[in-house]
Amino acid sequence: MKRARNFNAGPAALPEDVLKRAQSEWLNIDNTGMSIMELSHRSDTFETIHNHAIQTLKELMDIPENYEVLFLQGGASLQFSMVPMNLLQADQKADYVLTGVWSEKALQEAKKIGTTRVVASTKDSNYTFIPKLSEIDYNQDAAYLHITSNNTIYGTQWSEFPDTNNVPLVVDMSSDIFSKKIDVSKFGLIYAGAQKNLGPSGITVVIIRKDLISNSLEEIPTMLNYHTHQASNSLYNTPPTLAIYLLSLVLDWAKDLGGITKIEENNAKKAELLYHAIDSSDGFYQGHAKPDSRSYMNVTFTLPNKEIEQAFLQKAKDAGFIGLNGHRSVGGCRASIYNAVPLEHCQELADFMETFKKTYQNREKTLFNA
Repeated sequence: MKRARNFNAGPAALPEDVLKRAQSEWLNIDNTGMSIMELSHRSDTFETIHNHAIQTLKELMDIPENYEVLFLQGGASLQFSMVPMNLLQADQKADYVLTGVWSEKALQEAKKIGTTRVVASTKDSNYTFIPKLSEIDYNQDAAYLHITSNNTIYGTQWSEFPDTNNVPLVVDMSSDIFSKKIDVSKFGLIYAGAQKNLGPSGITVVIIRKDLISNSLEEIPTMLNYHTHQASNSLYNTPPTLAIYLLSLVLDWAKDLGGITKIEENNAKKAELLYHAIDSSDGFYQGHAKPDSRSYMNVTFTLPNKEIEQAFLQKAKDAGFIGLNGHRSVGGCRASIYNAVPLEHCQELADFMETFKKTYQNREKTLFNA
């Protein structure tokens, strides 16, 4: 079987080595005579897998001791509500920076919980760039400042983060967590759906500074309280055991590869290949994001018109490139190049883009001369 060149935005590509290892252990994990999906989440075998995943993530991301790693469910979308429920007090405001649809959705949910304020937005430009740090007018007494680190739909990404001093910086890192080295101590809370870089869909990683977890919020539903999950090592109820197992394997793969340093290096090479294909096309391909705000995870672009775009997408699909359609809300094309997407697949896509451009331009030239 030939593997697809998978550029889906999420759920996204998983490392082939991880899938092969999972396949080899599918019927008999750790000589238990059972699949990982059949194991009790209270068993010693699963507890070992669970704790290994937490400790490996802490090691690879260099997470300080005063942070808790939680494995939750509900995706980043549930965190849109959990964050304000746990961090936003009645006498406080929560500040939000709008850089795309997902930050808009986070704001909408927070408004249902308490008082919010938009402190910067690039909506008027159709989210083509990330605001300058100097333009973010957050409150010094805000409950937290919320940002979305990478915007999958628009192809923009924060290259640096605001220094918020005593205001907790909360970030939705669903689409670029573990793609580059970050200083975790700059953040109060990081949350991320795993289905881009860390594993399959069904598990959400929350990295939260311990002092932000309150054990006195009795008015919050039990399952929406961070303290519930901290106190039970994320095992208060049955967790997504298969997803945690696969996340653990992805982390092992990343460690063997060389850790985040190597992953960041690979991601830069992949992005540079595709942005070069766009920038050297004499305008045939047009990037959505301004160059200084470009994402190294989601490369978004358009072609001269809708007809050519559809031809490009069909030809790409015929050639084995999957998931290149832009998000339904903005159209165009999008190549999502998360950690598990091989460098050679990006090179092949860049070559395909060049070939398609030349083929189209030659056809147009022939028609014109005729």
